[in-house]
Amino acid sequence: MSDTVITVEHLSKSYLVGHRSDGEGHKRYTALRDVISNQVRTTARNAVNMVRGRQVVLRNHIEEFWALKDVSFEVKRGERLGIIGRNGAGKSTLLKILSRITEPTEGRVLLRGRVASLLEVGTGFHPELTGSENIYLNGAILGMTRAEIRRKFDEIVAFAEVEKFLDTPVKRYSSGMYVRLAFAVAAHLEPEILVVDEVLAVGDAEFQKKCLGKMSEVAAGGRTVLFVSHNITAVRQLCDNGVWLEGGRTKEIGPIGVVARAYSNDTRGRANSGDFSARNISGDGTIELVSYCVTNARGEPSPLPGTNEDMIIYIKVNVRTSIARPAVGITFTNEQGVLLTSLNTVEQGTTLPSLPQGGVTISIRVRRVAFLPGTYTSTFWVMSPECHIFILAEDCIVFEIARVPIYGTSDVDHRWGCVYSDIEFGVEPRLDNLQFGAPLLAMRRSPRE
Repeated sequence: MSDTVITVEHLSKSYLVGHRSDGEGHKRYTALRDVISNQVRTTARNAVNMVRGRQVVLRNHIEEFWALKDVSFEVKRGERLGIIGRNGAGKSTLLKILSRITEPTEGRVLLRGRVASLLEVGTGFHPELTGSENIYLNGAILGMTRAEIRRKFDEIVAFAEVEKFLDTPVKRYSSGMYVRLAFAVAAHLEPEILVVDEVLAVGDAEFQKKCLGKMSEVAAGGRTVLFVSHNITAVRQLCDNGVWLEGGRTKEIGPIGVVARAYSNDTRGRANSGDFSARNISGDGTIELVSYCVTNARGEPSPLPGTNEDMIIYIKVNVRTSIARPAVGITFTNEQGVLLTSLNTVEQGTTLPSLPQGGVTISIRVRRVAFLPGTYTSTFWVMSPECHIFILAEDCIVFEIARVPIYGTSDVDHRWGCVYSDIEFGVEPRLDNLQFGAPLLAMRRSPRE
């Protein structure tokens, strides 16, 4: 019997994306005859596509987008395969094909064994049903028999830590409770192949450690694990081998240490400036992103900004329609996928000037950067104070913080933690009035001798 449980051969997946061909969307004046003509043409095209079993696409201009292109690899029994890559690289599309949720456009996939997939938080849950009822429902969807679910019910509940909420509809669960319960059901299915897509980002550190331990246990039992995550540290810890996807194609396949190192080096090579092509961008079309540049406090790209120094992020955009009250926000995430901070002008109480029509550069100055040396990504957005999104670019800005002398040494990086802290150590000869364990307000510090 072959040890290969997953065979992916020349796999490709394309989607048809609809656009407005007028370039201005609903803002442009259109004559009634054009509206009728376009509607008739679109209806006829969609009717033909439905009859032929093709994808039905709205809008009057169609673009073919290849989410995957000619991807091939094999996975052995008991192997733990990590799939890494930037947003939009095709990772989730690949897992949906492997999970039989969608069909490939070209190529084929051979699976030998039962597959349990955890692709999105709460997939297969009914919001009106209780946690207990959803365990049986989700387990049945994943292929478990009622007797099998009943036998493992207590173990699933204990792992998910939702004992007190079993009779509560899951629509009232927090995202953390959702993902704990969903992962517990999928992990206890005892499948030959377990597919997990980025869901650990929702849980806390303790739960992530618990899930990694469970997946290691699954793999140790001779079953196969496919794991997608932006947390490179977690991928290194769990997986034996890796596949790096870039633009829908396989960039590198091999031992996870080699693949992860190449991916990190490539990320650093793109740091501190670039455009926004082939990134995870959404919005209403009012703003078009052009490029970005991350500089030091003097507005110069070199030398790179360092820890405890000022940093400026410049983002060039084209504004199609002037925006009177723009609200700008940004997040910062480290190489391990940990969100370090998030801030926007609304929460900050800052009022920005209006964005005029045409080319505009938005600047974000970070004073005394607290991040330790390493590579970071940012999500950037512009919206109205009422939370209407003009543009959202997820993990699209990549920048590097240089290694500079801090803590009295220059040999400091992300292995020391995430952020820089201004800490002073000392030894007090006598603190007679300090009552250890007393309430904070009751503490009094005696004068130094």
